[in-house]
Amino acid sequence: MVKTALDLFNDPFFIGFGKDIQRMKDNTEIFSTNYPPHNLIKINEDNYVIELAVAGFSKEEIDVSLHGNQLDIHGLKIDEEETSFVHKGIASRSFRKFFALGEYMEVAGASLRDGLLKVKIERIVPEEKKPKTIEIQ
Repeated sequence: MVKTALDLFNDPFFIGFGKDIQRMKDNTEIFSTNYPPHNLIKINEDNYVIELAVAGFSKEEIDVSLHGNQLDIHGLKIDEEETSFVHKGIASRSFRKFFALGEYMEVAGASLRDGLLKVKIERIVPEEKKPKTIEIQ
């Protein structure tokens, strides 16, 4: 039997992760697409940046949206006038990429520059959810 990183969450110390883990297992093909190429950069424990190489796409052709804890990045290439390519090495097909975000992860913004889409993600923990010290009486 092959174990994956997701199987680690079967440990009894991980409570309430079952539904999220099952959703990721059911949608493995969504998370394993390789177009367009992307980077996931960890700035620190609470800040990340997703970079997607979207050469040839304009801002109007890309949609970044959040549905619950799932980030959806969708590129829909608008038909261009007929071009006679001698060689076409830059892909310009439509795409859709999904990223599952952890608890309290929020999209802080997105920018498109020089063919690189950057989506900033940060963890914003509400004050009532932060660790607190309980005074012993």
